[in-house]
Amino acid sequence: MKKVYDTAYASNLFAKGDIKVRINPFKLYNIGDADGFTHVFANIMEGRTDEQKLNLSRAIVSVLKTMLPDVPIISMNIRDFEKANYCNRSMV
Repeated sequence: MKKVYDTAYASNLFAKGDIKVRINPFKLYNIGDADGFTHVFANIMEGRTDEQKLNLSRAIVSVLKTMLPDVPIISMNIRDFEKANYCNRSMV
């Protein structure tokens, strides 16, 4: 978790307090013949370019590939959420 956090922070796309990393393992899954996987789902506030998001994905997958050499499937996708409908505790 720390490596993913540090890699996201090093991208200069986020303030330190804006990054949250959580692990949610899947107990049930089917990935065909592969033996294990790691997938990162990133939800970020809109406003970054496709190039910035691609660079972030590549950086995080690269770190995980180094850390988890025996995991055959390592992937990541980034989804934007809209500022217009986002709310958190400090906004209420």
